[in-house]
Amino acid sequence: MNTPTTAPSPERVLLRLEWHVLRRLDGVLQGNYRTLFRGFGLDLADVREYQPTDDVRRIDWNVTARLNAPFVRDYLEDRDVTAWFLVDLSPSLGFGPPQRQKRAVIVDFVAALARLLTRQGNRVGAMLFTDRLVRVIPPGVNRTHVLRLIGDLLRTPVPKHAALTDLAPLLRIALNSIRRRSLIFIVSDFILAPGWEMPLLSLAQRHDVLPVRVYDPREHELPDLGPIWLQDAETGAQLLVDTSDPRFRQRFTQHLQQREAALERAFLQAGVMPLHLSTEDDLVRSLVNFAARRKHQRRLRLSA
Repeated sequence: MNTPTTAPSPERVLLRLEWHVLRRLDGVLQGNYRTLFRGFGLDLADVREYQPTDDVRRIDWNVTARLNAPFVRDYLEDRDVTAWFLVDLSPSLGFGPPQRQKRAVIVDFVAALARLLTRQGNRVGAMLFTDRLVRVIPPGVNRTHVLRLIGDLLRTPVPKHAALTDLAPLLRIALNSIRRRSLIFIVSDFILAPGWEMPLLSLAQRHDVLPVRVYDPREHELPDLGPIWLQDAETGAQLLVDTSDPRFRQRFTQHLQQREAALERAFLQAGVMPLHLSTEDDLVRSLVNFAARRKHQRRLRLSA
């Protein structure tokens, strides 16, 4: 689908997010935005001997084992973070309620996180992808830069139909062009052609990667409506199906389960924890819940 001509201005989008999202996040996080990104974008500065006041969770067990004495990791936590948004804007992102399609969720997420990061002096850039890389926005650091990013997100035309999205080229471009270790958000609905899994693994080995999967719950439901025409949002292919046929409904459910399992397996193998955003979810609640899950996961890993 193409970008609607009635799309709001970048300034209106950012003002709405500053009032309804960032203000609430400030209240929840009390200004400590690193609560969301703890473990991302932190550069290892040094390894030194353990002192009684040190956090035991920072012990480097590999060095400790080699030197037969406890050593801890020091991080440059105050160093500026460079963040990149790799944004999928393919046709399937046009799915969802009229006022809250998946593309709208992506715009809100990228704009809110970009402004959250730039307020702290961090730099953000973006690569926008449809059926190909259409725009690269070099990292910038202020509100004007975020407005430009929002404008590009809103104005990027999406092909009416294309082949099933192949995200692998975008991941390879990011791997070859982003030199400094960065925080990379991969924002997509992950309705993709096979082949993106290994580039994701390679990217995650060099950078701090956070996949952001945007979905609409109706994509996982098949109501009993009798014979209907279904159209693939990516390719435009149409198929007449009988939704009242229990065997078809069973195959549909099995296909979805297999796709979900493959997706989670790819994230697990790459060692990344995805953030799932629904068109029906509150963005602030989703971010805070995600931060809590990551904190719990770290505790489990450290206690193992």
